[in-house]
Amino acid sequence: MAAYDLEEQEQLDDLKAWWARHGNKVAAAVIAVCVAYLGYQGWRWYSTGHTEAASTLYSAVSDGVRSNDLGKSKGAMAQLADRYAGTPYAPRAALLVAKELWDSGDKAGARTQLQWVLDHTTDNELLEVTRYRLAETWLDEGKSDEALKLLDAKTDEAFAGIYADLRGDALAAAGRNDEARKAYEIALAKIDTRSPYRNYIEVKFQSLGGIVADALPPATAAAQAAAKSAVPQPAAKSAAPPASPARAATVPAAPPKDSAKP
Repeated sequence: MAAYDLEEQEQLDDLKAWWARHGNKVAAAVIAVCVAYLGYQGWRWYSTGHTEAASTLYSAVSDGVRSNDLGKSKGAMAQLADRYAGTPYAPRAALLVAKELWDSGDKAGARTQLQWVLDHTTDNELLEVTRYRLAETWLDEGKSDEALKLLDAKTDEAFAGIYADLRGDALAAAGRNDEARKAYEIALAKIDTRSPYRNYIEVKFQSLGGIVADALPPATAAAQAAAKSAVPQPAAKSAAPPASPARAATVPAAPPKDSAKP
């Protein structure tokens, strides 16, 4: 029994000695783990509340747009920009407000909203849509150089066709017809041959001297060639085209709350 007590005492002394050497480090490590855990839980709570508040304001913007209540939309957007600019909801809401402002005749306000999106989002799809829409507004004002600055940016393949088409419009407006024709040619190569929108690009391309017979179905190409050989045709005048794919596209849906980041 005495030997057993002596052995226990030796183990206790060893433990005390070990604690004296390493106790502070162990305590610091435990505290660090506890602080990290509490910080993570706190961040989750904050992030959830942050996202929910941004989602509520995004809904307010959407409601304002649907009811044509510009004051409501702008008020909710102002709060989003001021307090929740880092959430995915803010740039999506700004796109909605930009369209509402444009439709109301406030073109400068619409451009301000679109530029805000470019400055605050990292979502590639939103960037592509926003650049296109902002370029449209500059072209509408007759400022083709400003439009080209946006359209010359590298773009995703999915947007290459409509970017090239609008770039052709900007170049044609600037009197750079050879470059415009090349841009339309690129657009025709990128856009689906089944798309009705393609017909209007062909009209613009042909009006600048482009030939699209090879891109047409054989029967259509033959008929067009026969018509041209029979009667000299004047340059085609472009009818008002339907809304382009980017112009008609809706704003990408707001992300689910659990994927949003402040």
